[in-house]
Amino acid sequence: MSYPTFANPRARRTILASVAVAALAAAGAFAEGALTSSHSAHAAAVITSDLNAQGAPSFATLIERVKPAVVSVKVKIANASSEDNGVQMDNLPPEIQQFLKRFGGAGGMNGGMQQKSQPMIGEGSGFFVSADGYIVTNNHVVENAKTVSVTMDNGKTLDAKVVGADPKTDVAVIKVNEPGDYPFVSFAKEMPRIGDWVVAIGNPYGLGGTVTAGIVSAEGRDIGDGPYDRFLQIDAPINRGNSGGPTFNMQGQVVGMNTAIYSPSGGSVGIGFAIPASTVSTVEAALEHGGSIARGYLGVEIQPVSQDIAENLGLKSAAGAIVDKVMPGTPAAEAGLKTGDVITKLNGKDIAEASDLTLQVGMLKPGEKVQLTYMRDGAEKTADATLAPQKAEKTASADESGTNDKAAPALGIQLAPASEVAGSGDKGVAIVGVDPNGAAAEQGLATGQVILDVGGKPVSTPQEVKSEVASAKSQGKKSVLMRIQTADGDRFVAVPFPKA
Repeated sequence: MSYPTFANPRARRTILASVAVAALAAAGAFAEGALTSSHSAHAAAVITSDLNAQGAPSFATLIERVKPAVVSVKVKIANASSEDNGVQMDNLPPEIQQFLKRFGGAGGMNGGMQQKSQPMIGEGSGFFVSADGYIVTNNHVVENAKTVSVTMDNGKTLDAKVVGADPKTDVAVIKVNEPGDYPFVSFAKEMPRIGDWVVAIGNPYGLGGTVTAGIVSAEGRDIGDGPYDRFLQIDAPINRGNSGGPTFNMQGQVVGMNTAIYSPSGGSVGIGFAIPASTVSTVEAALEHGGSIARGYLGVEIQPVSQDIAENLGLKSAAGAIVDKVMPGTPAAEAGLKTGDVITKLNGKDIAEASDLTLQVGMLKPGEKVQLTYMRDGAEKTADATLAPQKAEKTASADESGTNDKAAPALGIQLAPASEVAGSGDKGVAIVGVDPNGAAAEQGLATGQVILDVGGKPVSTPQEVKSEVASAKSQGKKSVLMRIQTADGDRFVAVPFPKA
């Protein structure tokens, strides 16, 4: 299994499933699943906590009550080579790298022999959510699993099967094959506060049930792992193999499922991420009942509103999601949304940033009706839409760019009508040259892109670009807003004016 990295080359975000090849094999990753409500109560009583009241916190009573519900999850992927499963030497712990170098794994001894197909084994964590044997774990722990087994806190090992998994939220549900009355835990109905104590239990490095404690450091973290990132950040030490394990509040309720860490070494440095209980419980209930996640689809490409964009549009703050493009025949198009609209609320709930819209729409079902509040030409408007089934929806990137030419020399670009430049289409003004030291280049503009709008007005000649740039500058604006057509789609770019 490979471990995705952050942009910072010295720090990486590490999936927590422990890795081994052959005797040390690897496993993990994704499958499809579904959305619904939290798990209903079963015959066995839900485990709760009653902490000892002491000057310093003791977690002993809580741990005694909840630990029996936490399991080690082991999966085997038959006839899979290490190469096929993305095992890369530089992503493995040093001790495993040394083993592979000595015994010919991951590319062969001295890098010359190809590892033959062999069983791959991966270990993670999970926890019972029902008395009849349903267990929640991470999607990346059970991807492509041919066999699954779980080891309980008392040492008993049980065979299990994957019931369903959802790659977009990294939640999976498995069920033990043997009937029984298993200890289970419940999900918290309220989010923990920043600073609240939490306890994480899991199977780090395959050692078995391990307990760590800490506090909630932050909430709503987006680590670029998927469209529905809203992780809790905790400082309780968690490591590889903790994937899928629960994080508890002081009442013994699950507030999150451990999923990733941010680390320069691959080990815990006190920055861990857990999927909130509200997300886990919703997905779990649907997967348990054999459902598939049906997410709503609005039909817009969006990007965040930067401060420069907000100033150009006359907005009070840099909040909301600006519409790059409205897909024809979609709910957004039918609701009358247009390019340049800034969506500020969905069903009365604020859209603080573009990812909020993606998350809120994705948590609704096709066919649900929503009310959109948006800004257009300085005025607030509303529109109703009925969500469609989700397609491959794209969220525009947050970076910004700029433009200029002989028509707008101060910005550092050369322009020509798009109709006169092969491959540029018949709308807008093509960028045919970029000064690498200019304002446009700093914002990411490049040769081959096409300027469609400047200051909200369509342009078709370099002179129109120059005129609108001059108009923006005369109004005292610090930048000019442009809509740019790129190979990846349309996006808005606020190009700053050079300082005198």
